[in-house]
Amino acid sequence: MTAPRSILITGATGAIGGALAREYAAPGVTLLLHGRNAGQLEQIAADCRVRGASVIACSVDLGDVMQAREWALDMASRHAVDLLVANAGMNIDIGPDGAGERWEDSEALFALNLRSVVALVDAFVPAMRRRSHGQIVLISSLAGYFGLPVTPSYSASKAAVKAYGEALRGWLGPEGLRVNVVMPGYVESPMCNAMPGPKPFLWTPGRAARTIRRGLERDRARITFPFPLNLGTWFLAALPAGLSVRLVRLFGYHG
Repeated sequence: MTAPRSILITGATGAIGGALAREYAAPGVTLLLHGRNAGQLEQIAADCRVRGASVIACSVDLGDVMQAREWALDMASRHAVDLLVANAGMNIDIGPDGAGERWEDSEALFALNLRSVVALVDAFVPAMRRRSHGQIVLISSLAGYFGLPVTPSYSASKAAVKAYGEALRGWLGPEGLRVNVVMPGYVESPMCNAMPGPKPFLWTPGRAARTIRRGLERDRARITFPFPLNLGTWFLAALPAGLSVRLVRLFGYHG
């Protein structure tokens, strides 16, 4: 499998996105990096340039889906991307008193976590299909297996990303395109720290990036980690829903 030379990563200022950018940075590689924090993005870009990569950085607001689509179409028209990583995302929760998520916050979350992902993929797939070449990586979450009571909208968005990616793999795989769904558990980051509930088997971003890269090189349909949390969340999806709800509350995920 040929190593990707042109790589686009959204959410590159996040923990996993930044670690992936540094993981892939090397001479002869062009990185197209998106991030909301322009200052932090430039630091990541500088780190990648030191490693020999060429970097194009952009801070477009992917939460504005029409703007996200226009940016993605422009990038797709100018760059033959080998590896597309849809990583940008956000999280909200029901609050410490269990009051619930604000509608406006849920709307913003679904725009960024789901609708902008579809816009990004839709922009790049036609060129990839013409070339019969390309790899699309969608960052979901172990919360996509079974919804956590403390993060209803986030869980729903990641379940949708999981299903979307699996469907894309079935559609595009026979045409030579690879589609992979990444389902991380807890990875050290400000977003992770802000999430309510326990955070077992916490990984560093670097370890997560190395695991993701190995999984992509092997074209694994789902890349899930860490063990045994991935096994446990898989079982939550397989068990009767009523029992799973009681289990997640017992494990400390409640308002």
